[in-house]
Amino acid sequence: MALLKVREIGDPVLRSKAKQIDAVSKKTNDLIDNLFDTMYAEDGVGLAAPQVGILKRIAVVDIREENKIILINPEIIETEGKAIMEEGCLSIPGETGDVIRAEKIKVRSLDREGKLIEFEAEGFEARAIQHEIDHLDGILFVDKIVKIAE
Repeated sequence: MALLKVREIGDPVLRSKAKQIDAVSKKTNDLIDNLFDTMYAEDGVGLAAPQVGILKRIAVVDIREENKIILINPEIIETEGKAIMEEGCLSIPGETGDVIRAEKIKVRSLDREGKLIEFEAEGFEARAIQHEIDHLDGILFVDKIVKIAE
């Protein structure tokens, strides 16, 4: 187990586009384990490799214990509905804001063995996955905050 340093807003790595993983290796799986360990230590529900200074298209999400999600080269292939909800981020401590995201998504990704998989997610889980995929493209939730008319 290795805890990694979470980069904070202002670090240029957070605005950089991550590179595709060519082949899933032991090193890839070690990074996945370290991302989970770091995410749990920071009380997060998701963490992307760029948030720890590694420009690889890998992220992890765990909003409930029975469903750890590993995202390697993920892409959202279908979306349904829209919802607005408050978000925060380990890389932007103390900041929150309302963001519109798809309510339901279908994702294509590689698993730990390098096999192509597809799965669906909805609600908060779908939101967390979209948030982490944004990190892989150098996008932060503060870029998507919407102003609500009072």
